[in-house]
Amino acid sequence: MAIRQILVAPDARLKQKSAPVERVDDALRALMDDMLETMYEAPGIGLAAIQIGVAKRVIVMDLAREDAPAAPQYFVNPEILWASDETTLCEEGCLSVPDLYDEVERPTRVKVRYLDYYGEIREVDAEGMLAVCLQHEMDHLEGILFIDHLSKLKRSMMMKKLEKAKRLGAPA
Repeated sequence: MAIRQILVAPDARLKQKSAPVERVDDALRALMDDMLETMYEAPGIGLAAIQIGVAKRVIVMDLAREDAPAAPQYFVNPEILWASDETTLCEEGCLSVPDLYDEVERPTRVKVRYLDYYGEIREVDAEGMLAVCLQHEMDHLEGILFIDHLSKLKRSMMMKKLEKAKRLGAPA
């Protein structure tokens, strides 16, 4: 396993749409292992492959609390089958938009089909943090950052903070 560099906005690669994975094999599992190690090191709770420069439809997550054992989850080619009409506001952050947070409105519940770590087809009815995190990470697969859900003014302010931090070599 290896820790990979996480791309930070406004890196153009983050706006790229990710390609479907043809099969889950040892090479893809090695990528997922690297992604998980990178996410833990950052630290974060979710990471899409595009955030390390790999344009594949792959997500890793671990929503376990700090005092609980690790509970990694792997989602290959995830697709939302259903989303509730009911929405919720949740404060979101992103490893590719470091140290900046804001509220995003998303469906409260979603049903997602995906391939797991071994290539088995799975479905999950997600709500709460799992639903929010899945939607956030799946946005990455479409080239969408959480700040793209904000008003033009808020997004512009966040991008200016990121650009200033980049110039100064410090977190936003």
